Amino acid sequence: MRCYLQAFLLCMVFTFFSLLYVFNQLASTLEDRDDWNLKEQGVTDKRSHDYGHLLRKKPGLTGLPDSEEELDRERSGSAVKEHRDERSHLAVVACGPRLEETLTMLKSAVLLSKKPLHFYIFAEDDLHNHFRNALDSWPRTVQTKFNFTIYPITFPKENVKEWKKLFKPCASQRLFLPLILKEVDSLLYVDTDIIFLQPVEDIWALFAQFKSNHIAAMAPEHEEPRIGWYNRFARHPYYGKTGINSGVMLMNMTRLREKSFKNDMTIVALKWEEILMPLLQKYKLNITWGDQDLLNIIFHHNPESLYVFPCQWNYRPDHCIYGSNCQQADQEGVFILHGNRGVYHDDKQPAFRAVYEAIQKYTFGEDMEFSLLQPLEVSLQATTNTYCGRASHLFTKKLKQSIMSVQQDAVQKR
Repeated sequence: MRCYLQAFLLCMVFTFFSLLYVFNQLASTLEDRDDWNLKEQGVTDKRSHDYGHLLRKKPGLTGLPDSEEELDRERSGSAVKEHRDERSHLAVVACGPRLEETLTMLKSAVLLSKKPLHFYIFAEDDLHNHFRNALDSWPRTVQTKFNFTIYPITFPKENVKEWKKLFKPCASQRLFLPLILKEVDSLLYVDTDIIFLQPVEDIWALFAQFKSNHIAAMAPEHEEPRIGWYNRFARHPYYGKTGINSGVMLMNMTRLREKSFKNDMTIVALKWEEILMPLLQKYKLNITWGDQDLLNIIFHHNPESLYVFPCQWNYRPDHCIYGSNCQQADQEGVFILHGNRGVYHDDKQPAFRAVYEAIQKYTFGEDMEFSLLQPLEVSLQATTNTYCGRASHLFTKKLKQSIMSVQQDAVQKR
């Protein structure tokens, strides 16, 4: 009897200290949230007219700008101003040598979209002027299709180093978008290595398919469990059978900020800003893919909150490198191309690189069918010695339809 009593007391002591640790982490996280502002992040360029800084000092994306500098950030034409409710809100995080790749992604979005866009660009300080100059150099007729806001990379001040070194530099910034863009209701986040092959508003329309419990949407990490990473190697919980990939992610940020998340750290459900740091502390020695792994853990415990869209919305080399295994893309074509593992910049997957270079080299104003689509089809014919090259007709199927639709729309407006 004494042994059982001692064991019970030990369990009680262990439980007490475990709860103490968790609540200590929560207190630290909440303190970080209260103290979180850009001045403490070392933003020194006062002349950069970074409208993102102004937004956080004076919240409200719908507020009128007070100066020429703010007007510069909200400088797209009347089409955007008259139809704000039609905008698709797109966020990207760029660090290191990702400038050109990000601009190519944004270019693909602008080329094929008919409805106005707002870009939220999170970048290291030394990239701000490069982004601003590049986007301001695009033809005025193109600039009327989008607004853009440039933000500094921002993490809770007490844990900046830990978050910055997670997986890739700045990659975990996406976890904090709901806490930074407090006035934004819904958002499409994409990695820099994304190419849109159809209008952004098409994936934005998936929000209408959300049920009341859905707060985010992503595609599976793998379609084929035999080549899946999470189900074979992960040392932490993950969503579903093969995990999820966060390179293309829809977020209802209002719901995300309001939800309390079930977790395996405490019986208490935690808010988004409360769960992130304790989760990192618990699993940081067991995660490989950084913030994507944290998202997998969160939705493992809250599967009812995730809407899963098909692989054609996030088509990666894994879907064709060993033979085609994205059934929806086989039927309807690829909607969004995701060139992860650097395949746009090496010779491992020439079909992916051909699409990227076709968008990158295209000159605004030229006929897209003759100056973009046809040269791309020629380039793809030279890639049929690879598995992905043999499936490359799927890359142009939706792109061809998108180009025809944009051109028909332009003719009708003349």
